[in-house]
Amino acid sequence: MINSKPTILFETEGSYPYSGGGVSTWAHILCTELVDDIDFIIMALTGNPYVEARYRKTPNIKSIIHIPLWGVEEPVSHFDKDRPFSEHLLKKANTSNDVIEQLFMPMYRRFLDHIFDPFQSAEQAGELIYGFWKFFQRFDYKKTLSHPLLWDAFKRRLEQYFADLGDHSDSEHPSMLDVTFGMRWIYHFMMPLAVDIPKVSATHATLAGFPAISSIVAKFEYGTPMVVTDHGVYIRERLINVSQEDMSYFSQRLLVNMSTFMTRVVYYFADRIAPVTSINAKWEKKYEATEDRIRPIYNGVDADLFRPQPKPEHTQDQPTVVAVAHVFPLKDIETMIRSCELVRREIPDVQYIIYGSLEVDKAYVQKCKDLVEELNLEDHFTFGGYHDTPSKIFNEGDLSILSSISEGFPYTVLESMSCSRPVVATDVGGVREAVEGCGILCKPRNARELADGVIKLLEDDDLRIELGQKARSRVLLKYTITKSVNNYRNLYQSFHEQKHIPQSGGIGLSAVKKVMEEVKADV
Repeated sequence: MINSKPTILFETEGSYPYSGGGVSTWAHILCTELVDDIDFIIMALTGNPYVEARYRKTPNIKSIIHIPLWGVEEPVSHFDKDRPFSEHLLKKANTSNDVIEQLFMPMYRRFLDHIFDPFQSAEQAGELIYGFWKFFQRFDYKKTLSHPLLWDAFKRRLEQYFADLGDHSDSEHPSMLDVTFGMRWIYHFMMPLAVDIPKVSATHATLAGFPAISSIVAKFEYGTPMVVTDHGVYIRERLINVSQEDMSYFSQRLLVNMSTFMTRVVYYFADRIAPVTSINAKWEKKYEATEDRIRPIYNGVDADLFRPQPKPEHTQDQPTVVAVAHVFPLKDIETMIRSCELVRREIPDVQYIIYGSLEVDKAYVQKCKDLVEELNLEDHFTFGGYHDTPSKIFNEGDLSILSSISEGFPYTVLESMSCSRPVVATDVGGVREAVEGCGILCKPRNARELADGVIKLLEDDDLRIELGQKARSRVLLKYTITKSVNNYRNLYQSFHEQKHIPQSGGIGLSAVKKVMEEVKADV
């Protein structure tokens, strides 16, 4: 392998190459800039099978393994097209009641213990993930995970969890709907375990969540080094999202536990944790990441492409604030809208334009549009939707705005700064590292502070120009594509050249050993 070009298994979820956004921008930059040096196999998890690529496939992307987590009940029917159908039938035939009860159930019961108490041994959690994958190399995924034995075990474990809570009312008892949701989540989130994992130089997960299941398997099976890049903090954003969902306590708790389980095992086994901002480290260290493995690699932008230009004619004579964000709750567009209403009182002809997908959360989009109408902002707040030339967006405005309640190290901030447009942004994630001293930071969910920042910059031309110039200078000094991509190139090459030692020889769980012996004997 040392004499060949490095090949990276690049694992994404809800992003590249099927959706836009900051993570996809970062992924496409990597693939494009490393076209001569690194080959990639993309493993893309999506919400449904009916998606189209949003990005041109670069020549170094050798294949795309598309795994839709929902919309397919037979996982192999979608992504495992190279294996003869007779082999799928053989897997089903091999998957008897005795096999499930004797081989799978001992692992599954241990897995449930971890799901309902996710702060148990992360090492054993990784062994269980590998054991599941080995099992599904020989036996059928759907037939196994749909078996009544698993449902009964899950129901009993949920009831035990309920009983252990102690003081409660009958109305708080877990329902059959909780059981159904829980089993469906397990079935769909674990689908990467039904996939053959290629032997590569390294794996690179774009978040510390379920896409990294394949990284853990590869580490046990082949000794493949494992990289994780945190943009936002997966577990933090999952906590925020789940708290806002309309579901029972037990369903919320299960989702949080599953995410905690997955995050801890990913951080535990990762050889390198490369957040895009140093601020993420405090979360990573709480969930099994050790400080010696955490080394940030900052995002970078093409400063030649994102460069200062005069405002175009359609915004030239109007004070304009631009934003780039998908319209969904984490971006807190409602607070952005309320800030526009406050700014309008001081600057009557102000306009806000937000560019970004209106398809991610249609209910939230409608909620935001209703708020615009309620505040009589139809002539001041525009949903621009998708923009096909991102490098032109920020030059439409005098400044940009970001109202997120959670972020990593957002490209939109760097792109605005590179165009010499200062940013008024919430102080979340790594935003402070980029913006402090050349923009204005505000508390999250505070429309008044956002509005005051916008008013200050729109009314003070000298300050706005000064901060814009400082912003571009900072990008040129610290946040160029060359600096960022070189760090990944060197990391990939170092993992490519090191000796890969499979970790399967050190497995301690007897239930997993039994599966390994059975699969080996069959071969």
